Amino acid sequence: MSFLHKIAGKTVEGIEHAKLSIEGIVNPDRRHDDPEEKMHDEIRAQIMAGHRFQSFADERAENFVKWHIDGHDYMYALSEMLDSAKECIFILDWWLTPELFLRRPPSYHPEWRLDRVLKRKAEQGVKIYVVVYKEVTQTMSMSSHHTKVVLEALHPNIACMRHPDHIGSKDDVEFWSHHEKVVVVDNDRACIGGLDLCFGRWDTHTHPLADVHPTDFSLTLFPGQDYNNARILDFQKVEQFASSTVSILESGRMPWHDVHMTLEGPVVLDIVQHFTERWNEVKKRKYRTDERYDWLALPHNINAAPNEPVARHPHREKWQSMGHRFKQRFQREEGEEQEEGYARPSPNGSMRVQAVRSVSDWSHGVLTEHSIQNAYCQLIREANHFIYIENQFFISNTTTEGPVKNLIAQALVERIIQAAKDGTKFKVIIILPELPAFAGDVKSESSLQYIMAGQYRTINRGGHSIYEEIRKAGYEPMDYIRFYHLRAYDRLNAPLTTFIAEMEKNSGVKFHQAQVAYARQIVGDMSDDINRPDAQKNVTIQIPQASSEGMVVSEKTEVKTETIPLPKSDEEATEIIKKFQDGAGPIRGDEDVSDNVIQHMLNDKTSLADEKWLGTEEEELASYISELVYIHTKLMVVDDRRVIMGSANINDRSQKGDGDSEIALVVEDEDMVKTTMDGKPYMAARFAASLRRKLFREHLGLIRPQLCEDREEEVTSFMRPAPNPNEDEMDLEEDQRVADPLSEEVQNLWNDTARKNREIFTELFRPVPTNLVRDWKAYENYVPKVKIGHVIPDIPLQQVKERLSNVRGALVEMPIDFLIDEHSFVEGPEWRGLNPTLPIYI
Repeated sequence: MSFLHKIAGKTVEGIEHAKLSIEGIVNPDRRHDDPEEKMHDEIRAQIMAGHRFQSFADERAENFVKWHIDGHDYMYALSEMLDSAKECIFILDWWLTPELFLRRPPSYHPEWRLDRVLKRKAEQGVKIYVVVYKEVTQTMSMSSHHTKVVLEALHPNIACMRHPDHIGSKDDVEFWSHHEKVVVVDNDRACIGGLDLCFGRWDTHTHPLADVHPTDFSLTLFPGQDYNNARILDFQKVEQFASSTVSILESGRMPWHDVHMTLEGPVVLDIVQHFTERWNEVKKRKYRTDERYDWLALPHNINAAPNEPVARHPHREKWQSMGHRFKQRFQREEGEEQEEGYARPSPNGSMRVQAVRSVSDWSHGVLTEHSIQNAYCQLIREANHFIYIENQFFISNTTTEGPVKNLIAQALVERIIQAAKDGTKFKVIIILPELPAFAGDVKSESSLQYIMAGQYRTINRGGHSIYEEIRKAGYEPMDYIRFYHLRAYDRLNAPLTTFIAEMEKNSGVKFHQAQVAYARQIVGDMSDDINRPDAQKNVTIQIPQASSEGMVVSEKTEVKTETIPLPKSDEEATEIIKKFQDGAGPIRGDEDVSDNVIQHMLNDKTSLADEKWLGTEEEELASYISELVYIHTKLMVVDDRRVIMGSANINDRSQKGDGDSEIALVVEDEDMVKTTMDGKPYMAARFAASLRRKLFREHLGLIRPQLCEDREEEVTSFMRPAPNPNEDEMDLEEDQRVADPLSEEVQNLWNDTARKNREIFTELFRPVPTNLVRDWKAYENYVPKVKIGHVIPDIPLQQVKERLSNVRGALVEMPIDFLIDEHSFVEGPEWRGLNPTLPIYI
C-alpha cells in the first residue's frame, strides 16, 4: 500500500511541477509587470544610464588589485584569504569541489583542502554563504548535489544554494548557467577571474602533463579525479573523488591555463552587492521559508556615502529591515576609526576599477544587463596601439545578421580598418584553446563541430568573418590580427615492462593499486565509512588503446578498464603504498630519472638531452606525450593600460546578458611606468603591462619552471593575496625582451616561436586541428593510429628528443585553414536558424 501511496504522491507532485512550468512559460515577465516592479526596473535603468558601459556599478578609485597567473598562485593566495576570515565568506561558483587542495602536493598540505579550511572557519564562528550552479544532470557531471550535501554537513554556519531548477518550477532554465567565479572575505577583500574552485583547475606555470612518481607517491600533485583530461574523457561520478578516469601511466592530463585577481578597496562593495542580490533572489524563489538560509542586507553605509547609487536600490531598505548585515570598512562616518586588522590599500590603492556583469531575469531577477559586452566593445574602439586577448571561446559577429548576436568582432573590424585607413600601426593577438574541452572525435561530435565552426565563422570564413570584412575593405588582416594556441609535451615516468613490472613483481602490488591507495589516503576522513550503502567500493581506470580519432576518445575507441578495490581504511592504504614503493629496493637506480621533462620548454638550467631513463628505448619513446594547454582565461589587455578580466567568455552565452550570468572588472592603474610602444617613449599602466609581459614570457618559455617538490615551498609575492604587491620584474632581461608589443623584435620572437613549435608538434604528434587538413577526406588520411597524444609511428627516439629540445614555451600558431575547403562545416543548416539547440554552443 505504501508503494501505491508513493506512486500517487509522485503523480500529484508531477502534475504540480507541470503546472508551475506552464505558468512560467505563459507569463515570462511576471516579475516585471505590476506597477511597483516596473518602478523598480526604471530605478535600475536610471542608475545604469549614469554609469560607463551602462553597468549597475560606477567606477571606483583607490583600489588595490593584483593578478595571479594559473591555479598554483591564485589558490595559495585564496588559502591565505580564507584563513584570515573573521565574519563571513561569500562564494559564487560554476562548480565547487569540496575536496580541492589549495596547496600542493596534497601529502604535504592535508589541512589546506577546501572543505577542511571552510570547516575550520565555520567552527570559529565565520558565516559561509555559497551559491553554485545547479547543472543539467543528464549532460553534465559536476554534481552540485554532492557539493551542497558535503558543505552543509560540515557545520551549521555553512549554507549552500543550488540554482536554477531545470524542470518543474516557474523558473525553469534549460540552457544557461551561473558562471561567476567569486569569493568575498569579510566584505573587505575579493577574488574575481576565470578559476573555478574545482577539479582540473589547479596547475603551475610549468603545466605538467605527467604525474607518475613510482617510488614516491607523496610527490603526486593531482590525486584521484584531479588527474583529468576532458579531451579524452569527461569527469565521471565526481563524488567518487578517489577515482581516476584515465590511466596516469599511459595518458597525459590536460593542463589548465587561467588568470584570476585578488583585490581590496571600495569596488568590493559592488561585488558584495552582486552577491547579495543573487543570494536574496535565489532565497526568494527556492528557500524562502528555510531558516538555514539568511536574508542578507547590503553593507553600504548610506549616511557616510549618501550619493552612492546603491542609496536608490529598490530593495535596500527592505533588506536592511530583514537581512543579516555584515560590516564594511570602506565608507566611514566622520570620527569613525579604522578597524584593527583591516588596513586600507592606500598608498598602493592606485587603481580605478569598475564592476560589469551579464545578468537577466532568470539569473538575477532584473531586466537584462550586458555591460561586459558594452565594455569589451568600447575598450576595443578606444584602443590606440595594441590589444591582447586570452579566452576560452571566440564566437562573435561583425554584423547584426545571423544566429550570433554579440558584436565584439564588429568592434575589432571597425578599429582595425580605421587604423589601416589612418596608416597607423595596430596589432591584435588572440590566444584560444586548440579544441573545446569536450571528449569526442571532431568529425563525429556535433558539439565540437558547432563551437569550432562558430569560431572559424568569426575568424576567417562564412561570409562576414573578421578576415573577410577586413579584406573587403582592401587590407590584409594578417597584418593586424592573428590567432594562436598553446601546446606542450612531457614524458611519463612509466617504463611499464621493465622497472614498473619489476616493482609489481617484487611487491605483489599493482601500480594502479598503489595509485588508488594513495588517492584513498589523501581523501582521508571523507571515505572512512566504507560500510555505508552508498560508499565507493571500487575504482575503475580506463586504459587507452591505439586509436585513429584525432587525439580523442569516442564511443568507437577501444578502451580497456581495470577495476581496483578501494582500501577500507587509511592504514590499509598506507600499507599498500609502502609495499609497492619498497618493491623498488632491489632495482633502484631511478634517482636521476625525472618524473617530468616539460620544464625544458621553459628557461630551465638543464636540457632535454641531459635526461636519463631507466628502461628500454622503446619504453621511453612510448612515454613521450603531447597535449593542448587548455586556455580558460577571460582577459583583454588594451594598450598595456587597461584590463578587463572576469568569468565571461567571448560568445553569446556570456555576452548577451540573458544567457550565462557573469561578472568582470575593468581595471585602470594610475601607477604608470616608462616603456616604449613601437620604439617610441610610452607610459604604460603597471597592472596591465606587468600582467601582459608575464603572460608573454610564460608562453614564450622565458620564465623558470615552477616545481612543487619541497615540503616547505618558497612563498613568492605572486602567491600572496592583495594588498601584498607582486614583485617588480620589469628590469629582468626576459621582461625587457617582451616589453614593447609593437616592436619588430617582439613580433618576430612571438611569430617565429609559434611557427617553429607548431612545426615540431605536427611532425611528431600530428595534433588536430592542422592546416594540412582542408577537408574530411584529408582528415581521415592525416590522423595517426596511436594511443591518444603519443608519438606517431616510425619516428625514432633520437629524432623525438632532438626536435622537442627545440620547443620553447607552449605558443603555437592557430591553423586557420583547418577544413577550409569543407564548406558545409561552417555553412550548414544550423547557421540558417534551423537548429534550436545551437544557442547552447555559441
